[in-house]
Amino acid sequence: MKRPEAIVLPDSSLIPSDCLISPPPNQFTHEVARSQPFYASQGAPSDPPTGQFEAGAKVVLLYHDGGELCRVVDAAGRYVGTRFHGLRKI
Repeated sequence: MKRPEAIVLPDSSLIPSDCLISPPPNQFTHEVARSQPFYASQGAPSDPPTGQFEAGAKVVLLYHDGGELCRVVDAAGRYVGTRFHGLRKI
């Protein structure tokens, strides 16, 4: 049996186009203190995560209303939600 060649799908297959910022930032305000999930939708942390930030990932904090989640953009241009308390100011 021949198997098809494996390919890695681009981030755009997981992240909706309205959650991508182009060009991505090159200056950052925060870094992720420890590995934590991120969410493309405005959903709650109980929703399945879209992906995972690794510890040390650089992000720009764009919106935080004092709640558990905030909106950030990372070096890949992904505009996503993640837990605010998992971020450390640079």
